[in-house]
Amino acid sequence: AFCVWLLCIGPVHHLWSDERMTSKMKKRVVLPTRPAPPSIEQILEDVRNAPASDPVFVSGAETGEETWDEDVLAERERQYGQSHSYVELNRRLQQACNVMKIKCKELQQTGEMLDDKILEMKEKTL
Repeated sequence: AFCVWLLCIGPVHHLWSDERMTSKMKKRVVLPTRPAPPSIEQILEDVRNAPASDPVFVSGAETGEETWDEDVLAERERQYGQSHSYVELNRRLQQACNVMKIKCKELQQTGEMLDDKILEMKEKTL
C-alpha cells in the first residue's frame, strides 16, 4: 500500500523537498447540489404517463428476448447470487458494528471502574 501511495503522489524526492503542498494550492472541486427526490405524486404521474412499450413494464418475452437462453439464465443466476451475497455481507457487517459498539461501551465502563479502583488504592496508601 505504501508503494502505491508513493506512485500516486509522484516522485519520492518531492516528499523531502521544501516545496510542501498546502491546502491553498489544492484545487477544490465544487459539486452540484443533489436534486430533491421526486414526490410520490410525481412518481405516480410518471408511471401513469409511461407508454405500454416502456422496457420497465415489459417482460423479457414481450421484448423478443429469449428468456430460456442458458447464457441469459446463468447470468441472471450469477447476478442474483452476487446480490444475495452482498445483502448477507451487509447484514453481517451491521451486526458486527452493533457488537463492536456494545464491546466499546463495556470497555469504557471497565476502564472507568479500573480508574476508580486505582484512585481508591492511591487514597488508601496516602
